[in-house]
Amino acid sequence: MKYFKSLSLMLALALLFSLAACKPAAAEPTASPTPEATVPPTEQSSAEPTETPSSVEAEEIRLAVLSGPTGIGTAKLLDNIDNDPAALRGVDTYSYNIYTDNSELVAGLTKGEIDIATMASNVAVNLYNKTDGGVKIIAVGTLGVLHILEGGGGTSLNSVADLAGKTIYSAGQGANPEYILRYLLQENDLEVGTDVEIVFADASEISAKLLSGEIQYAMLPVPAATAAIAKGEDKIRAAIDVTEAWDQLQTGSQLVMTAVVARTEFLESHPEAVNRFLRNYQISIDYVNHNIDAAAELVAGYGITPSAGIAKQAIPQCHLTFIAGEDMMSAVSGYFRTLYSIDPAAVGGAVPDDGIYYIPQ
Repeated sequence: MKYFKSLSLMLALALLFSLAACKPAAAEPTASPTPEATVPPTEQSSAEPTETPSSVEAEEIRLAVLSGPTGIGTAKLLDNIDNDPAALRGVDTYSYNIYTDNSELVAGLTKGEIDIATMASNVAVNLYNKTDGGVKIIAVGTLGVLHILEGGGGTSLNSVADLAGKTIYSAGQGANPEYILRYLLQENDLEVGTDVEIVFADASEISAKLLSGEIQYAMLPVPAATAAIAKGEDKIRAAIDVTEAWDQLQTGSQLVMTAVVARTEFLESHPEAVNRFLRNYQISIDYVNHNIDAAAELVAGYGITPSAGIAKQAIPQCHLTFIAGEDMMSAVSGYFRTLYSIDPAAVGGAVPDDGIYYIPQ
């Protein structure tokens, strides 16, 4: 009897070790960004899945950042690349350049020298249409950054309708600002040239004219608007937040001035690396929104704004956000349809098909 009991025990132990050896490894967590960031990075990081070099193939990501409001949300990401690579989600390595003009980004993406870039949304759609789908929009990082200013210590301008009979100076001819201003005037039953006169000029020239009192009304993007207000010593005020004016129209579209794009070839070859970038970008935007003082120092340090003081005031006015996936697609497509209704040339002659959007699987 003891022999049979011992034999049974030995067989049970053998079966147990056999099952343990055959047990499949735990599935690797998929890297897919959430549609919109609402959790500060300090809380979010504890829940982030980790990826080890043994389980994930590392990629080199060549990142391009446009200075000004388009690049503000990347400040913490750039800081991590330079000073704390271990804080980055994933095992990828990054190189980056900061540019001052969208045309430089277009050239780099077209030549295959840039993998991912932050750029003006209307430039992104034009590039997609002109390169037969050579880029895809992978996220939105900034909504509207435009403000209509009133100089001379005036307080009479409180809505777009109040521009009737006035001349307004604006930067951004042939780009997002022009199309947005024309649309807002149109929706408020104001005809350009008849009810309102628009004069286009460089942002620095407009700021100088506002400060000298030569002009009274202007539309500028952050941080140029922020700097003009700061230098105006209470003589220049932000009369209208253009993003809020757009939302008040309740058209269902969102004012999306910044797009994050990836070269389609890179995206199709390395989708998981792009997903990991999106997580890093989301965390960076969260950090900037929740740590304004520290983020302002980073923003200025990278030359994205002229100074930390201006960055500190500009960050809350930038409408920094993170939208990806289906939510991003619906937000951007509505904006592109609106641009097309104003001027087909604004989107390269045609509303883009759904192929322009990257939806993580």
